[in-house]
Amino acid sequence: MPQPKINDTVRTDIENSVLCWLATVSAEGKPNVSPKEMFAAYGDDCLVIGNIASPNSIANIRENTSVCVSFVDVFRQKGFKIEGEATIIAPDDPQYAVVGKDILAMAGESYPIKHVIKIQIDRISRIWAPSYAIFPDRSEEARIQSGYDVYGVRPA
Repeated sequence: MPQPKINDTVRTDIENSVLCWLATVSAEGKPNVSPKEMFAAYGDDCLVIGNIASPNSIANIRENTSVCVSFVDVFRQKGFKIEGEATIIAPDDPQYAVVGKDILAMAGESYPIKHVIKIQIDRISRIWAPSYAIFPDRSEEARIQSGYDVYGVRPA
């Protein structure tokens, strides 16, 4: 089976999403989901996430490397789910600065990244809000406007 790739559509949704949600599972099967603000594509087959304050995620990955990440552009009401195998990269690892370059730049000095979580992608699947099934003819502009109305925001 060919390796899933991050294409331009996935990359755009990553860039338009404020948070991603990292799901991990302990060795005992206890699930954990944690929001992550610092995340980016790494090449075309990996996702990287900054661990700022998530000891449960790190502990779970050390026991079970299978993870799932989801992210959604809340205004366009669509995103992706990524499944894969996670590797923890510590600051003393020479790969930390290379693999974590983009998320380290995002974080700056305000948010120290304790580890870079590198996810080798096994599967990518699309996430659609239920409104796509209920209102299939609604334009993207109408979906965006609906998001602005629901969240009480206006474009800059």
